[in-house]
Amino acid sequence: TERPALPLTQKLLARPTAETVAQPDDLEFFNGLGGFGKNGTEYVTVLEDGATTPMPWINVIANPAFGFQVSSDGSAYSWAENSRENQITQWSNDPVTDPSGEALYIRDEETLDLWSPTAQPIRNEGRYVARHGFGYSRFSHRAHGIESQLLSYVPLADPIRISRLTLTNHSSRSRRLSVTSYAEWVLGTLRGASAPVVTTSVDAATGAIFARNQWAMAFPGRVAFADLGGRQTSWTADRTEFLGRNGNSANPAALRQRRTLSA
Repeated sequence: TERPALPLTQKLLARPTAETVAQPDDLEFFNGLGGFGKNGTEYVTVLEDGATTPMPWINVIANPAFGFQVSSDGSAYSWAENSRENQITQWSNDPVTDPSGEALYIRDEETLDLWSPTAQPIRNEGRYVARHGFGYSRFSHRAHGIESQLLSYVPLADPIRISRLTLTNHSSRSRRLSVTSYAEWVLGTLRGASAPVVTTSVDAATGAIFARNQWAMAFPGRVAFADLGGRQTSWTADRTEFLGRNGNSANPAALRQRRTLSA
């Protein structure tokens, strides 16, 4: 069923304000976009007013068996054992648009306001602060009265990427929010080649999504998974259902209407 249009007063209240996270004051050699923090153990980028780094500035985080890279805008992709031959999610070498093969979304379930904790894939007003350290990247942003802190890292020995999202309500009302994770499975070298043969299923015991590429040559028999702490409420493995026809990750059709995913 189609969701009814929101009353005009609700739409006006849903507009983002000029709220923002604090400007880091501990940066050395700050050049207007970035500087060193924590005695040189972090490189911190501060992006506001639509600014971005001249080229994607990335942090590579890995252990011997698993890793990911993430840019200051939040675009990321993951791999297992071999970053070229066994990409878990989509990698791009586009230095202009810097698209991401993975994304997190935050949605207000009352107004359907939608945003992301990083500048990719949905960028709005306010400041985006990214702290790239040894073995982790931390992103801070504030929008629609909600401050978000996203910490991503890889454990020393386990083949997994962990992302911890902390939300703080700075608005004057109680909020009902949902978090959605999106990943473009590759499980090989090229998404175009592997997408037709990637199969997915939902694990009954944990609620996680399993993904397999039975035609993988270099790394056969592997299983990738995505999980939101066992608290998932709906799923889909249909890219068109989530993004919409001719859609993209900056405006996913499934999150612009009041309905659940197909599974």
